[in-house]
Parts: sequence; structure tokens; C-alpha cells
Amino acid sequence: MRRAAQIKPAGQWHDAIDFVVLDADERQRRRSVLTGERGTQFLLDLPGATRLRDGDGLVLDDGSIVRVTGKSEPLVEIAAESANDLVRFAWHLGNRHIDVEIVGDRLRIRRDHVVEDMLRGLGAQLTPIEAPFDPEGGAYSQHHDHDS
Repeated sequence: MRRAAQIKPAGQWHDAIDFVVLDADERQRRRSVLTGERGTQFLLDLPGATRLRDGDGLVLDDGSIVRVTGKSEPLVEIAAESANDLVRFAWHLGNRHIDVEIVGDRLRIRRDHVVEDMLRGLGAQLTPIEAPFDPEGGAYSQHHDHDS
């Protein structure tokens, strides 16, 4: 079985032979057998747990590349009247240990009607969307080394 032990960051490679579609949880991996949408099967074998990003390339042992594609998930985009309000919303989400993605001047979280009701009560403007989710890793998470 082919093996992928190296990651090339999005924008720093060309010409993938296949692609894998993974949600945010599935993109946090160290070792796993994956099958691309075109049938390429390989062992992802990284030195440590790594957060794969949409557009990263997994380099197979023969030098070919399989693209990582973020799977669309049901999310809600959070907007605020002011930067201060956005920070307050982020604090409430962090206090509840909710995964958050920062996209410009907005936040994104997975859909959760209880959390959405809380945010509305705080004055947040919510927009349901379907998009790949790429949450912040947190202060103590391992970031992947794009030069490996």
C-alpha cells in the first residue's frame, strides 16, 4: 500500500492524482488508511497528530500528491455590530469549549440550536451556511509543520 508521510501546504504544489474529502474532525489525523475519490488507497503515516488544511497536498512515497479537500458541514456564521461584540461572542464560545473558525470579521461554528439561541440573545447576527470547517487549533494544539 502506498504511504503518505509528508504534507505540502496549499498553494505550494501542483497536479494531484486524486483527492480525499474530509470534515474538520477527519482532518485531525496522524495515521489512517484513506481512499481518494478516484480510488487511490494509501496509508497516512505522519510523525504526530496533525491538522490538515483544505488544499494541503499529501505526498505519497512515489512523489505523487493527493489533495485534501474540506467537506462542507452545516455551520452558522456569526456577525456583530462591533469588534467588541465579536470578542464578547468569542469569549462565550470559548468558555463553552466550542470549536470556532475565524473568517475575517466573522466567526463560524457548527450548527447547534442551543448555542445559536444564546448568541441571538447576546445580539449576534447569525447566518446558516454549508462550508468546509477549519476551526482554530487552540493554544496547546500541535500545528503541522509544512516543511516536513
